Amino acid sequence: MAPPAFLRTVSCGVYDGSMRSALHALKYERMAPVARELGSRLAAAIAQLTNDAPREMLVVPVPLHRERKAQRGFNQARTLATEALRLLRKSHPEWRLELSARSLVRQRSTESQAGLTPRQRRLNLRGAFFVSDSEGVRGRHILLVDDIYTTGATARACSRTLIEAGAASVRVATVARAQRRFPADIRDDRKYIRLSNPEDAEGEHDSSKNASRTITVH
Repeated sequence: MAPPAFLRTVSCGVYDGSMRSALHALKYERMAPVARELGSRLAAAIAQLTNDAPREMLVVPVPLHRERKAQRGFNQARTLATEALRLLRKSHPEWRLELSARSLVRQRSTESQAGLTPRQRRLNLRGAFFVSDSEGVRGRHILLVDDIYTTGATARACSRTLIEAGAASVRVATVARAQRRFPADIRDDRKYIRLSNPEDAEGEHDSSKNASRTITVH
C-alpha cells in the first residue's frame, strides 16, 4: 500500500469506553452540549502540532454527503472544529487557523465504513471527494479534522484529493483514535459533562424533555 499523502496524525484519546459514548451522544443522539468538551479534546490533539506545523493552516473538516448531513442535521467534524478553533485562538494566538468547511466536498454517498475491512474502506471511498475551490487550497497547509481515526482510509482519501488539488501539505487531527493509545495533552485527566436534549437548551422544560445523563470522558 502506498504511503499516505498526509504528514502526521494526532489524536487525544482512544475510541472506547466513555470517549466512545460521548462521541456517539454527539453524532447519533444530537446531544449538542457534549460538543464543547469534545472540542476541547480536539484542541488538545491539535496542540500536539505546536512544534511541527506551520503557523498558518486551512482547517478542513471531513465532509458528509448532503443526504447524510440532511439526515443527521449537522456535520460533527465541522462542529468539533469550530469548538477547537475557539479555544486555540486563546491558547495559541500565534497560530492563524482558518476554517474552510466548503473546500472539500463528498460528491457521492458511500456505504457506512463500520464493519468493512481496511481494503473495503479504501475502495468504498475511491473517488468520493473533490475540492470545490482549487484556488483556495493551492499552496496552503491543510489541517484535516474528523471525530475518529480508525484505519485511516478516510484521512488517506481526503488528503490525496487535497494534495492533488495543489495543497502544500496535509496534517490530520481527530478527537479519538481506534486501537492505538495516545496520551491526552490536557491538565485534567477526567471531565464530567452534563448532557441534555437540545430542546432543553432552547427553553423547553416540559417533563418529557428534561431527561439528562452524565458521561465521564477519560
